[in-house]
Amino acid sequence: MSENNTPVEGQAIPFKAETQQLLNILIHSLYTEREIFLRELISNASDALARLAFVMLTEREVLDSEVPLQIRIHTDKEANLLVIEDTGLGMTRQELIDNLGTIARSGARAFVEASKNTDRSLGDIIGQFGVGFYSAFMVADSIKVVSRSYDPDAESAAWIATGEDTYRLEEGDREQRGTEVRITLKDDAKEFLDESRLRQVIKRHSDFIQYPILVGDSEEPVNRQTALWRLSPRETEEEAYNEFYKQLTLDFSDPLVHTHMVADAPAQMYAVLYVPEDPQRLVFSPRKEPGLKLYAKKVLIQEFCTDLLPQYLNFIQGVVDSEDLPLNVSRESIQSNRIMSLLERLVTGKALDMLESLGKETPEKYQTFWETYGTRIKEGVAVEQDSPDKLFPLLRFHTSNDLSGWVSLEDYIEQAGSEQKQIYYFLGDDPSAVRFSPHMDAFRKADIDVLLMTDTVDPFMLLQLKEFNEHSLVNIADADLPDTETSEPGEEDVEALDQAVVTDLVTKFKAILEEKVSDVRTTNRLSDSPARLVDPEGAPDQSVQRVYQMMDKKFELPKKVLELNPKHPIIKGMADLDQEDPRFNLLAEQVFENTLLVEGLHPDPVSMVGRIQELMIDVVKSGQNSNGD
Repeated sequence: MSENNTPVEGQAIPFKAETQQLLNILIHSLYTEREIFLRELISNASDALARLAFVMLTEREVLDSEVPLQIRIHTDKEANLLVIEDTGLGMTRQELIDNLGTIARSGARAFVEASKNTDRSLGDIIGQFGVGFYSAFMVADSIKVVSRSYDPDAESAAWIATGEDTYRLEEGDREQRGTEVRITLKDDAKEFLDESRLRQVIKRHSDFIQYPILVGDSEEPVNRQTALWRLSPRETEEEAYNEFYKQLTLDFSDPLVHTHMVADAPAQMYAVLYVPEDPQRLVFSPRKEPGLKLYAKKVLIQEFCTDLLPQYLNFIQGVVDSEDLPLNVSRESIQSNRIMSLLERLVTGKALDMLESLGKETPEKYQTFWETYGTRIKEGVAVEQDSPDKLFPLLRFHTSNDLSGWVSLEDYIEQAGSEQKQIYYFLGDDPSAVRFSPHMDAFRKADIDVLLMTDTVDPFMLLQLKEFNEHSLVNIADADLPDTETSEPGEEDVEALDQAVVTDLVTKFKAILEEKVSDVRTTNRLSDSPARLVDPEGAPDQSVQRVYQMMDKKFELPKKVLELNPKHPIIKGMADLDQEDPRFNLLAEQVFENTLLVEGLHPDPVSMVGRIQELMIDVVKSGQNSNGD
């Protein structure tokens, strides 16, 4: 250094300590992610071109004003040289010092600290700290940056470094406006001398940079430049969306549904989202992880961004691009980034709108969606802490009147009529079990349809799904319906048992079942069924019990109350048996265990076989005796 601290031509200038640490990390820690250096250098070149485009709107004196704005990448295999050149803003000698020698020291320090405290890919966070240029040292033996400013009076200058502790400055040899990054590659990085490899990296990371990227002597840009998601939705054909989806996913089928979002406020952003018709067809997709492609100003900065949609929607494929998301902030997590948080809200809202519209406009397609992804939506209801009700319109259910069809909550309410103020549901393990549920007796008599909740996730979902459109959801086991009539119209009422007989019957059941139940009583709420199990007063809701059961295998269900139907032929027949008849015990046990089986609570159904066979033998003997008489 001279006495006035101005660097002398060709003199070695030391990097700051943080920059030295940075270079050491990049050179030795990112070997498997080395291709990202090209992304970072192209992004820098694109920024230089964008800044020049603005300057040309405000200043008349611009060097080489007729030169087109573009990026060119070329190689010299004999010299092991890779050159990334742009015709952008360019830099003066002092700007080279500021931009490459000292200005990065705060970013370098932050990157060094982040590298110690994160389990994320360093390749994903490098651009966050404004040190993307230094990623070139992963592949470089040396780097020479030659630049000439757009200022006609400025001279060309060069910045040279080898990844050691120092850099130096010298006179540049560039006559045209712009910057060249000349990289002498390491022997193990010669793959980047192959133009086909360069094209592959450009297509993957920089396909939608708005300026043409040329490779070698070709005048045909490698990148598309015009991003589909930045086009007007009104002017984009359906086929274009389908073609882009297939390129994105390598799924040869069209997506089930897509949506295109262009917003200026509260953030300027663009998005195209897709739902694959069948996720099994994505076996050849390059996207092996969930997440959306995240772009900032058409520059891909995250291949699999999981911060833009909640986990239960991670089956959605697509692209999000924002003008408000700076490259040096974009890789921060959503928890610490206001822009990312805003984008997450916008993208999630658009995804839910897409699915809700699909359900209303094309129910047959929505059925396909629901049968493929319905469980994910239910999981969303169960885990969503921020307004789970936004997912309620997406739910679909089988019902007791239609075990194979699907109905929405809105449709259920409409079909039930204005007189019904509640949404009734059956909670069980198997949809067909609803036909045998004793709790359905009253609903069959009243011709009231019931939603079926038989998925493993349903009890968790019901913890959040308490009401819909001012209609509360009620388990049929707890429903307060009017007492049912036991006879069909035109039939005579079945004669009820004498009260003393009923009391004696209940006493016998209690003596036989003992600790298996908390109580035994009769009910007139049953018609087709001989008995049912209900929770004792004060017991947790049935959905809560099931959640506890699944989360804690040692959780013991509260003992149930057995309710008997004194007008059912089985119960009336048992009352006619002699006091000491052994069949009473067998029947009492079987009635109880039948109710356990229907409720999905029987711990060992096979254990009933012996008892059933005893009863069958008794029936056969009774028949033989009858024939003998």
